[in-house]
Amino acid sequence: MRKALLFVPLLALVFAALAAKLPHPDPRLKAASKKAPRDGWTYVHLEGTPAEIGFQHGFLLAREIQDGFAVQKLELMHDSKKPWDFFRDAARDILWPRIPDEYREELQGISDGMKAAGGPALDLWDVVALNASMEWSYYVEKYDKDHGLQTPKAVTAPDHCSAFVATGSYTKDGKFVIAHNNWTSYLDGKRWIIAFDVTPARGRHFVMDGYPGLIHSADDFGMNDAGMVITETTITSFHGWDSAGIAEFVRARKAMQYSESIDDFARIMKDGNNGGYANDWLVADTKTNEIASLELGLKNVELRRTKDGYFTGANFPINQKLLTEETTFDPKNPGLSANARRVRWEQLMQRNKGKIDSTLARQFLADHYDTVDKKTSPGERTLCGHVDLSPRGMGDWKQPYEAAGAVQNKVADAAMARKMTFLAAAGHACGLHFKAAGYLKAHPEFAWQAPLLGDMNAHKWTTIQGTPRP
Repeated sequence: MRKALLFVPLLALVFAALAAKLPHPDPRLKAASKKAPRDGWTYVHLEGTPAEIGFQHGFLLAREIQDGFAVQKLELMHDSKKPWDFFRDAARDILWPRIPDEYREELQGISDGMKAAGGPALDLWDVVALNASMEWSYYVEKYDKDHGLQTPKAVTAPDHCSAFVATGSYTKDGKFVIAHNNWTSYLDGKRWIIAFDVTPARGRHFVMDGYPGLIHSADDFGMNDAGMVITETTITSFHGWDSAGIAEFVRARKAMQYSESIDDFARIMKDGNNGGYANDWLVADTKTNEIASLELGLKNVELRRTKDGYFTGANFPINQKLLTEETTFDPKNPGLSANARRVRWEQLMQRNKGKIDSTLARQFLADHYDTVDKKTSPGERTLCGHVDLSPRGMGDWKQPYEAAGAVQNKVADAAMARKMTFLAAAGHACGLHFKAAGYLKAHPEFAWQAPLLGDMNAHKWTTIQGTPRP
């Protein structure tokens, strides 16, 4: 029986690989392709109308979407103590009325493509709820407050990601360099390894990292053929939500697809801002070599830009008014992960002024220096994050020793961006592997993750490149 059970998933992998290579009679798949995983990343090319792009996405990644959906459903229900139907209903009643037609068609296409692939499929409301997974905590907090309910501590704006962008006198060639690592749980982090190359019928060709089933990157690293490169880090301890606004995942996708300048990007992200997944966005423009930081709260928004300098992100609020009015963050506590990483970014920027390039950027993302203990020690206070190795955890977001931290990494410079290319490393950039069996044995308090928690190995850096337009 054990051998038979092991054979079933192996057979599914074989069929999935064959399906990606064999021609399919549906004309919607003609321009699409999927490549077998390389260095941890699965490359998918999508092209056409919104409905076609969605169908291709759902068909080619049906197995990965179903798996990723199970993870998001498990985490959301565990953290919020709410049933999945709560999120489906909000997706239908709160988000859907404000989603533009082109993205409605793409979301429906994902469901249709999964059905055509012949396996289990998500319906439309599952797909919409999945796409909003990064902003549901903001909605839940507001909903509970309005209904006199006690919000679970785990429902919080988390410490997602570390990033920087630098240009001018700070970089080796005077052109910009941008880098980002995604901080999240290892449950979804080991699945956040899709390289999307999208050529839509309208808008710009773009390349981004992403999670299966999402029409946006969600950890938000990508570039388009207008020369725009975009990433972000979350504003931690943020509170705010506007049900009359447009979902963050819609605005983030639209900005990736249609921005041709920093002004374009800022305009799109601010238009209909619902406060969901509030971030400090870092942007670079290859045409002007200008970089920018858009700190996007709900009430307070600030755009800073320069052609000679840098911006860093590690989940700390920047604008004082935003900090006091929209967060409960303590900027005076040096032991907080966001504050410690902010100090480390400042050290690295100043010590390496005039030398920063893609090689140094990769080293930064693998950095294990703890500015509080003043020693090299991987944990939640280091740029390459390892919450699973920390007895402190990360406040309400992650308990001590919880399986979370930096799960993948991306770097680009101006020359790469002009070729629609970036470097990526799945897993920890430092090279440390995460092994689920040993972890769960040592930490039985996280047994609720056991059915879906797997190994997250560190892979070497590889090149992700978009398919050039004819």
